[in-house]
Amino acid sequence: MADTVRDDNQDLTVGSIPVLVRRLAIPASVGFFFNTMYNVVDTFYAGLVSTQALAALSLSFPVFFLIIAFGYGLSTGATALISNYLGGGDRERAVKYTAQSISYAVLLSIVLTIFGYVSAPVLFQLLGASKNYLTMSLDYINVIYYGAVFFILSFILNAPLNAIGNTKPFRNFLIVGFFLNLILNPIFMFGWIGFPALGLPGIALATVVIEFLGCVYLGYNLIKSDLINISIGKRLRPEARPFKDLTQQGFPASMNMVTVAIGIFVITYFVSRFGKEAVAAYGIATRIEQIALLPTIGLNIATLSMVGQNMGANKCDRVTETLHTTLKYGAFIVFFGVCFLFIFSKQLMGLFTNDIEVVNIGSTYLKIAAFLLWSYVIMFINISALQGLKRPMFALWVGLGRQIVAPMAVFYFFIYVIDTGLLGIWWGLFGINWIAAIISLAYAKRVIRLQEEAVG
Repeated sequence: MADTVRDDNQDLTVGSIPVLVRRLAIPASVGFFFNTMYNVVDTFYAGLVSTQALAALSLSFPVFFLIIAFGYGLSTGATALISNYLGGGDRERAVKYTAQSISYAVLLSIVLTIFGYVSAPVLFQLLGASKNYLTMSLDYINVIYYGAVFFILSFILNAPLNAIGNTKPFRNFLIVGFFLNLILNPIFMFGWIGFPALGLPGIALATVVIEFLGCVYLGYNLIKSDLINISIGKRLRPEARPFKDLTQQGFPASMNMVTVAIGIFVITYFVSRFGKEAVAAYGIATRIEQIALLPTIGLNIATLSMVGQNMGANKCDRVTETLHTTLKYGAFIVFFGVCFLFIFSKQLMGLFTNDIEVVNIGSTYLKIAAFLLWSYVIMFINISALQGLKRPMFALWVGLGRQIVAPMAVFYFFIYVIDTGLLGIWWGLFGINWIAAIISLAYAKRVIRLQEEAVG
């Protein structure tokens, strides 16, 4: 029989929605600020090596992102399932699915490590890497793939914590990870205090070590939440039904993130037609763009957790209010990001490179990308709401459209038919993502309305 005893501190089906949104979103946003700054630190240290090292780091990102895609997707699916069970009062099943998601994560990481190690050379060569450029890229990404299990597990161990509305442990991990990265990067890169000088792969090794430590810390917090208990051993044995549910709920989210990885691959492919400077500029600019979006990322997590629990409790009015609240907060917050990117685009690029051509290319992209921020907020919040409503397939379809199908057609047209150069890529991204945002908003509203009618 399901355990119906619930901890009020984990209950998101009662209380003020704006207060709950802030309680979940602020710690998550703070954490992701440090996560993005972590990537900025990596970019800074790569720049100390050479422009080619910067390009190698940018080139590696689409391949690295495959790990992030599957980890994030599975985590999102697990959060949706666990929060629904908690919202419906079935804590026993929530505990079971927590354990099963951990088993799933370990098996998935093994597959990803093998796939990544075999496929990376081919993918890098498709993107135009050769000789030292190819060697540098492979040296970096191979270290990342050896540590794939820690990346996937850190996502999965955080999923149940998100489901109960506890976003602070992941925030703490990301903050501490940022400061550890500041210390470990130069130690491993330059061979300080007796370590061998690894160069660019040292950045990857620092990341793997930090992810391992993060798994230990998140696991400790998960044990304190009582979603893992002394019977965890027998619960870890893979079972068909939980694996099927996790696949159905998490796989579309993973595939949506994979479309992001492929989309980055597609964009990088077209950008690489204009040289290594263009690739380096795009890599730097997208990290700066991520900083501007950081204050809103916590809203996606808050939306997923709150919609998931309230959907499980059949409280459709709270689902609607949650979506309206997060969209309102997002629109207000991102205004400052728009101004930040548009006004200071050149200065921001200049923080990472002295190459004037790289600065000019990246600055042009950022001025256009500034007005894309609103579209990302609308799209990501609505996709999170649909995930919480157990409608994960929409994310996959919109991802395929905006990341792969439309860019391939639009970029080809702008570059090879009407010869607009890099501007064609930047404005193509602008149009594609705004269309996707409008579609996601309309679809989420329709699904919520149908759910309200079904509940009566």
